[in-house]
Amino acid sequence: MENFDFYAPTYFAFGKGKEKEVGALVKKFGGSKVLLHYGGGSIKKNGVYDAVVKSLNEANIPFVELGGVKPNPRSSLVYEGIELCRKEKVDFILAVGGGSAIDSAKAISIGVPYDGDFWDFYGTGKEIVKTLPVGTVLTIAAAGSEGSVGSVITNEEKGLKWSARGDAIRPKFSILNPEFTCTLPAYQTACGITDMMVHIFERYFTNTTEVEVTDRLCEGLLKAIINQAPVLMNNLTDYQARANIMWASTMAHNNILGIGRDQDWASHDIEHELSSLYDVAHGAGLAVIAPAWMKYVYKHDIKRFVNFAVNVWGVEENKENPELTALEGIAKLQEFLKSIGMPSTFAQIGAKEEDIDYMAKNLCRRSRVGYFVEIKEEDAKAIYRLAL
Repeated sequence: MENFDFYAPTYFAFGKGKEKEVGALVKKFGGSKVLLHYGGGSIKKNGVYDAVVKSLNEANIPFVELGGVKPNPRSSLVYEGIELCRKEKVDFILAVGGGSAIDSAKAISIGVPYDGDFWDFYGTGKEIVKTLPVGTVLTIAAAGSEGSVGSVITNEEKGLKWSARGDAIRPKFSILNPEFTCTLPAYQTACGITDMMVHIFERYFTNTTEVEVTDRLCEGLLKAIINQAPVLMNNLTDYQARANIMWASTMAHNNILGIGRDQDWASHDIEHELSSLYDVAHGAGLAVIAPAWMKYVYKHDIKRFVNFAVNVWGVEENKENPELTALEGIAKLQEFLKSIGMPSTFAQIGAKEEDIDYMAKNLCRRSRVGYFVEIKEEDAKAIYRLAL
């Protein structure tokens, strides 16, 4: 295990009715005027918007609104939000929605006090020092952005989907009411389940040794998701299944699973090229890419993939031929993803073989892709082809 510093100060208010606390929590964390940031009309149809506005009004907190966040959030709306916050003298950003709204809010929070382009922090590793505080009201269990230090934005002009990271953009508070996720359709629910599982994979597949504590945490959380997912997919309004999946999403990406170990993140970077080019749902893209990545890299550490097969999927270990055990674990993952309605090939998400060279080249514009196995341009092409 490596040395680490771990600082995770997000205040979580979890459960039914917790949205009533949003006004008090904004005040607790220093907000006096809020940007209410959200996506489309769903929060106005399901009552979430009304509940949040009521709480802000009861706390006498003025707010301005900026809707229109799309999946794979765009830089153009971030720029609009930055200008609106400066004009209206906003000092707190409240994201209501899923990871896209939260990531967009984080990007705006970076840009408002910064004398420059917020994009300077994306894909560069530049330290984020000063931001506006962000709070969230979560409506989709998937990205884990409600407790993470990351933000992913698509820059339309540059054709890039890159990330920024830093403790300064970790939300001050996050309200998690599982009831708010009960209206999500099956496909969106399954995309979220896939995303949170791959967040765990990015930490589990590591070159760091002697990390049994976090190994077991990763394996246990994956097993819980695997157990709860079919319950939820069979009854999309099952509150307890929604609650378990929602908390799993947060735990998968607040980095409690990743401390003291190298992390990979190749699957996410490789998928970002798909969702940037085709605007495919992130979870669906990951369902195609993650197994392909596993098939390409498993020989790098067959023992770790054996552990994955045995400890997560219950595969009986073949001690004479561990490679077969490793491959069976990958096959079990693919079977599971198919069982919850996820795609498994390029064709199913509308991706094209003819774009592989472009995506691989664009991918490798990053300083590095992958830490479990470093992925170069030719490796990326091979992984994309395994996903055809």
